[in-house]
Amino acid sequence: MNITQPLSTLERRNILEQLSDNENVITFDLIVIGGGITGVGIALDAASRGLKTLLLEMQDFGAGTSSRSTKLIHGGLRYLKQLEINLVREVGQERTILHENAPHIVRPKKMLLPIIENGSLGKYSTSVGLYVYDRLAGVERNERRTMHTKEETETLEPLLRKDILLGGGLYWEYQTDDARLVIEVLKTATQMGAMAINYTEVVAYNYDDEGKANGVRFIDHIEHQVIDVRAKKIVNATGPWVDDLRQKDRSLKGKRLHLTKGVHLVVPYKRLPLKQAIYFDVQDGRMMFAIPRGQITYIGTTDTTYTSDIENPTATLDDVHYILDAVNYMLPSVKLTPADITSSWAGLRPLIHEDGKSPSELSRKDEIFYSKSGVISIAGGKLTGFRKMAERAVDVVEKELYKEEDHEIQGCRTDGLIIGGGGFETPDSIKQYIQELYQEYIDKDVEHRQLKELVYKYGRNTDAVLELFDTFSQSRYHVEQKLLLAELHYTVSQELVTNLSDFLIRRTGRLYFERPSIEPNLSLLHNELSKLLNWTREQKQYYWDEFKEEYELVINFHQEEV
Repeated sequence: MNITQPLSTLERRNILEQLSDNENVITFDLIVIGGGITGVGIALDAASRGLKTLLLEMQDFGAGTSSRSTKLIHGGLRYLKQLEINLVREVGQERTILHENAPHIVRPKKMLLPIIENGSLGKYSTSVGLYVYDRLAGVERNERRTMHTKEETETLEPLLRKDILLGGGLYWEYQTDDARLVIEVLKTATQMGAMAINYTEVVAYNYDDEGKANGVRFIDHIEHQVIDVRAKKIVNATGPWVDDLRQKDRSLKGKRLHLTKGVHLVVPYKRLPLKQAIYFDVQDGRMMFAIPRGQITYIGTTDTTYTSDIENPTATLDDVHYILDAVNYMLPSVKLTPADITSSWAGLRPLIHEDGKSPSELSRKDEIFYSKSGVISIAGGKLTGFRKMAERAVDVVEKELYKEEDHEIQGCRTDGLIIGGGGFETPDSIKQYIQELYQEYIDKDVEHRQLKELVYKYGRNTDAVLELFDTFSQSRYHVEQKLLLAELHYTVSQELVTNLSDFLIRRTGRLYFERPSIEPNLSLLHNELSKLLNWTREQKQYYWDEFKEEYELVINFHQEEV
């Protein structure tokens, strides 16, 4: 069976048929369980080494932790304070690699670190810390930190509280769209031969007569069927669910996960009009980000132990007040209230538990767990370091696959792989590409801003989106709606979108960053998706209700349960 578009929702049923074909059984070299950034990174690394790879994701790709981060590819300045030198060096170098391989979704952004009285860092320690940070990360000269007086810092950010301000350090981090990064890495993996499918929950491992895991059983939650697939090796990269999958393998012994929750709030930019992102002290000794992005500014994060429902973490009223109190303390003139919040998200960090340490003190290092059955599990780590995590995991897989065979170990080569939509030589090349598109589409009333937004989501694949836009040229819709429909058609045909949440949260980020403006087009998008996927009336209602619940959840905050 020839699958021409491996991430087309219209091919999804064919993919399942191929996996369930009992006459032509596929044995994969590797099954990756988990479609977050770690899982897709492993799939890409494995496929690039020539391993026949299948990735299974219980929800949508990136629906867990990997669409709920601070959306920064950063070196983790605070880990320098914890003397995790190697971690800072590694992730600092990784952000450079990611920027080179996917410059349209990993972009440099100025970050201001205010120095305040009795803050976590003084003038000298900030200067030295940022200097070391830049050197460890291999930051180029034009992006190295600069130190500023109190007066200069006030000019850089007039909203800062002046009575406790001593100065500031200005340095560079990299902003990303975490969910877009996940899907582009996955698209690159499938282009190299990997297979991937979302909404497929692994419910059991299968074993041979010697007790070695040789496959998995999964439930497809869309077609409602149970399928067994075979593999020589299995990697559990399910983030917060890693221990659940270890439990299914009866290997949950020794070290375990410690889940912590991070909440982010979104407010209109006009209510928090920062000149650049800031990373500032919170009264309890932690630090927090406030990051402007287009028409909004988002703020976070919290860091609290989490023991509730893994699948649907949400912001509580306590989380909201903690974040707003921190912002109002450092930026007192803005006087934010819960009424200013237009959206929010909450994510879980799958950290490795260490007795006696608070959530903020836990290491962000990743760790690999081995079981007697041969299942490999990986947890911990940071978004920024996913490529190295993948490399370490696939190194283990490759060595175990070929330890009894005369086979040359391929080794990792993802550091030089262009991520889907990339292929820009310099950031200026992106600007030039946008301008070329603008000249081509100016007569079709497409704004420069709209093209810029498309390019920073889809990169060079914007060409494909605009080809679909052209098919709506004779329709009655206005330009914004035509672009929306073009994006929808593209993501259905190229990115396995199966419902509104996939599209509006993880493929485009609109629920988080443009929530007030999407209401007028919800019915249009839902009806179009229903036609594309040939939904029954019951399915159409089910997916509508499901999205509306998420639509309301991002602004409905409950009281913390005691």
